[in-house]
Amino acid sequence: MSDSATALIVIDAQESFRHRPYWSDADVAAYIDRQQALIDGAQRQGIPVVQIFHVEAEGAFSLASGWVRALEPLRLQPAAVFHKTRHSALVGSGLDVWLTEHGIRRLLISGIRTEQCCETTTRHASDLGYAVDFVSEATLTFAMRDARGRDWSAAEIKARSELVLDGRFARIVSVAQALAGNPQRHAA
Repeated sequence: MSDSATALIVIDAQESFRHRPYWSDADVAAYIDRQQALIDGAQRQGIPVVQIFHVEAEGAFSLASGWVRALEPLRLQPAAVFHKTRHSALVGSGLDVWLTEHGIRRLLISGIRTEQCCETTTRHASDLGYAVDFVSEATLTFAMRDARGRDWSAAEIKARSELVLDGRFARIVSVAQALAGNPQRHAA
């Protein structure tokens, strides 16, 4: 598939998250490094970068908060910016129309949170017929505790997302594989 039919989707990589109680700096440096490498590589190849921001009426995700902006120190010049109010970036944001108008058929999914908006958008895009490459190393999430009291590390949550998406809804790829245009299955 040609690069002209591909778009990089950067989901919710925004300052709003720094103001959530679960925020942790633990994996942020590695995430920023991989996300920026993906953005830079896409821009060098002429792959449009689409920035998605989650917005809510109140709090850190509200436009009035001033935190609905790129997570620092990420640098990007998006071809398009969309605001979403749902988990999937394809619901009510206008992204689906933009992708169709630009002939996009392959999506590179990245951003925050791995198991939430990134995974949901991946599943939705796959169901709509897009070829989806889930660039797990360019996603970020945070540790969680389940209803039974078990603590799940960010690495375990990412591994779970890779497990349930791979071969069903997406190909799990590294940044290098995503930018190669013909990624092979990622063996993590």
